[in-house]
Amino acid sequence: IPRYEKEKYLPPLDKTKFLVPHELTMTQFVTIIRNRMALLPSQAFYLLINNSGLASMSLTMAQVYKDHQDEDGFLYMTYASQEMFGL
Repeated sequence: IPRYEKEKYLPPLDKTKFLVPHELTMTQFVTIIRNRMALLPSQAFYLLINNSGLASMSLTMAQVYKDHQDEDGFLYMTYASQEMFGL
């Protein structure tokens, strides 16, 4: 999960590849990522699927993977703050 290329406010992650259980929800995954970055509750954070859209937070990783997996079999995400929407 790389940082959005124009991101200025969020710190880089210590790792970019994650192997997660199929039943994990997007909400739980976002919580894991936020904790790894030690973000404050007031800091905005978004996970973009395939560098373009947002997935519903109630979906499981299996559902997101099924709908958005790449040809190579991986699911690609990028993270950004709200600032990226205005740039």
